[in-house]
Amino acid sequence: MARKKKQPVNNVLISAYAAEGKSIATLEDGKILFVENAIPGDIVNVRITKDKKKWAEGKVTELITPSSQRTTPFCQHFGVCGGCKWQMLPYEQQLKYKQQQVVDQLQRIGHIELPEIQPIVGSPFEKYYRNKLEFTFSQHRYRTNEEIKAAGDAIIPQEPALGFHAPSLFDKVVPINECYLQQEPTNLLLKVLREYTEANKLPYYDYRNHIGWLRNVVLRIARTGEILINMVFQHEDKKKREALLDHLLQQIPAITTLHYTINPKMNDSIHDLEVHSYHGKGFIEETLEDFRFKISPKSFFQTNTYQAERLYQLTREFAGLTGSETLYDLYCGTGSIGIFCSKNAKKVIGIEVVADAIEDAKANAALNHLDQCLFYAGDVSDICTDAFFEEHGKPDVIITDPPRAGMHDKLVNQLLTLKAPRIVYVSCNPATQARDLQLLDNLYKVVKIQPVDMFPHTHHIENIALLELK
Repeated sequence: MARKKKQPVNNVLISAYAAEGKSIATLEDGKILFVENAIPGDIVNVRITKDKKKWAEGKVTELITPSSQRTTPFCQHFGVCGGCKWQMLPYEQQLKYKQQQVVDQLQRIGHIELPEIQPIVGSPFEKYYRNKLEFTFSQHRYRTNEEIKAAGDAIIPQEPALGFHAPSLFDKVVPINECYLQQEPTNLLLKVLREYTEANKLPYYDYRNHIGWLRNVVLRIARTGEILINMVFQHEDKKKREALLDHLLQQIPAITTLHYTINPKMNDSIHDLEVHSYHGKGFIEETLEDFRFKISPKSFFQTNTYQAERLYQLTREFAGLTGSETLYDLYCGTGSIGIFCSKNAKKVIGIEVVADAIEDAKANAALNHLDQCLFYAGDVSDICTDAFFEEHGKPDVIITDPPRAGMHDKLVNQLLTLKAPRIVYVSCNPATQARDLQLLDNLYKVVKIQPVDMFPHTHHIENIALLELK
């Protein structure tokens, strides 16, 4: 078949699942085609977006014949907002493909001897599982292709929107009327904000021209029943701000902590900005088993509380602690994994490069009266000196939970030098985990692997690997 780059290809049969939410088809010339928004069994028309010598990428422009695996998405915003991209798959099938992703990536990238990979642990909740969401105010509502085509040559008027950023578009927002990711009062909050801001003609932010007032709203809900909201404004307007915040407290009395942040910067990050407390104690508390954790507006905390508890239970089980071990928790964040494992350890040493996270970890240790949990801010290779080991002891068990990019080469070399008897590697990216396991293969053997699904209806997957010194 003659084909020009970025020209459509019709009646393509999707034959298999690849990874990262993409599926596979084989074109008539034998080239492998990776396709977004399709599942095995679909027959689709595809627009080629990237065309290489041996493979290509494309996006579905029309679903000709749906796969027998397909189910009806439950959300009205499916396919537009960019989230929950696997709603068209039954959850059992999602788990099957995520399990396959872990197996494929560990085998294809790692090239090491592996044990039998345990069946994936599914989330107990498929909806309303997130404890944190962030919504964006924008002067530019996202327009679908159908809307643009229907407008023809007519000028499409600018409209404000409150919702999620449109995929790959920093300035446009998909308005969200009802979200299934977080329990109430999430949708009530959106309704109250939308009605109040429209009635009072409060300007939404313009991400291209950097004008406007309302930027973001972050909502955290703990299973303790406590609710934290942080409203983010572009500049201070005390009268309007207080009127809006008072209105939120009046309309949503369940709010236990209300903050506001002034962000005049070009980006949405607030890590370097002051967060002002307007109502409540300034934080909420969450529980994992009988441990309590303080969560402030800048705190990192696993966003699926119930499944985080299961992830940590499995991590603790893999660690095999008997009460006599010194446990090192690397990339410890706010200390949640180390604290969760603390009852079974003689001492917990947490290390994290983000200083603010370490302060949260210390506060969480104090909240749970854990004198044996010590936390240090800095690079592992800088902190773990001979003098440090002489004071605290070398690790008997190491837990490492790096970001998606995996562990830095310097840390891998440090682990090979430390030679701890056991390493528990918790990963949010099996591909980079497979790379790191290969680097550790000279000294360590992988003896257990357990995938865990933290985020239903997405392609993201967590994986735990237990390594023992050979």
